[in-house]
Amino acid sequence: MKLGRMKSVKAPRRKVPRLSELGLRIFVHTALIVGAAATAMPFLWMISSSFKLNSEIYSYPLTLLPRHGTLSNYARLLAGAEIPFVRQFVNSSIVAAAQTILTLFISSLVGFGFAMYNFKFKRALFVFVLGTMMIPAQVTLVPLFLLMHAFRWLDTYQAIILPGSISAFGVFFMRQAMISSVPAELLDAGRIDGCSEFGLFWRIGLPLSGAGLSVLGVLTLLGSWNNYLWPVIVLRTTEKFTLPVGLATLIGLYKQEWGMVLAGAFLATVPIIVLFILGRNQFITGLTSGAVKG
Repeated sequence: MKLGRMKSVKAPRRKVPRLSELGLRIFVHTALIVGAAATAMPFLWMISSSFKLNSEIYSYPLTLLPRHGTLSNYARLLAGAEIPFVRQFVNSSIVAAAQTILTLFISSLVGFGFAMYNFKFKRALFVFVLGTMMIPAQVTLVPLFLLMHAFRWLDTYQAIILPGSISAFGVFFMRQAMISSVPAELLDAGRIDGCSEFGLFWRIGLPLSGAGLSVLGVLTLLGSWNNYLWPVIVLRTTEKFTLPVGLATLIGLYKQEWGMVLAGAFLATVPIIVLFILGRNQFITGLTSGAVKG
C-alpha cells in the first residue's frame, strides 16, 4: 500500500495593502495631522501669549514661546486689578450650572411627553416646537429684552437663566433619546405597580436616558459658559458680569490688556477641558447610542 505524498501546509500570506490603499492612508493621516495642528495652534499661542507682556504680544514677527516669561497677567487678573475675575468666574459657574439643570429637567420632561404619550394635536405641536429652531436668536432679542424689563428682571441672574432654559433642540434631542432607550412595556409595568405618571418619568425615563442627558448637559453647559450676547445686553453691574462679558471689558478704546484677556481665556477653558476629560466616555457613548441598531 503506497502512502500518498503529504502536502505541505503553507502559512497564510500576510495581506499587503495595495499602493492605492497605502497612498490613501498616508493622505488621510497627513490631512488629520495638519488639521489637528491647525486647530491646536491658536490654543497653544493663547497659552504662550498669556505669559507675555503686551509689548511682546504686539511684536513682529510673532513668536510661539515667550522671550521673557512673566506671571504678571495671572497675578493682576486673580488680584482683581482691572476686573473682579474671581467673582465673575463664580457668576459664570452659577449661571451655567443652574441653566444646565433647568434645561435638562424641562427638556427631558417635555421630550418624555412627546415620546411616550399620544394626545390631540401632538404632531402639530411638535412641528411647531421644531419650527422655533428656525428663528434666529437675534430676532428675539428686542421682545425678550422688553419682557425682562416688564418683569423688572434687568441686571439679574434669572434674566439670563430662565430664557435660556427653554430649548427646542433639547426637547427634540431628549424625545429621540427617550424613544430609543425607554420601552413602553416597562412603563406599563410601572403603571400596574401603581406608579404615577410623573413617577414613571422620574424613576424610569430619566435613569434609562442617562446617555442623552450627558450629551445635552455638556452642550448646554458649553453654550451657557461661552454666552456673551445676551448677558451683555441684560447685565449692568460689573460685579454681576459673567466671565465672557468681564473679559471683554479689558479691551477698551485707549487700553487693551491682551495679556490679561488671554490669561483669563485660558483659565476659562480649564473647567471645560476637565469636565470633558472626566465625562468623555459617557459623552461619546451618548453621541453614538443611536448609531447602531440592536
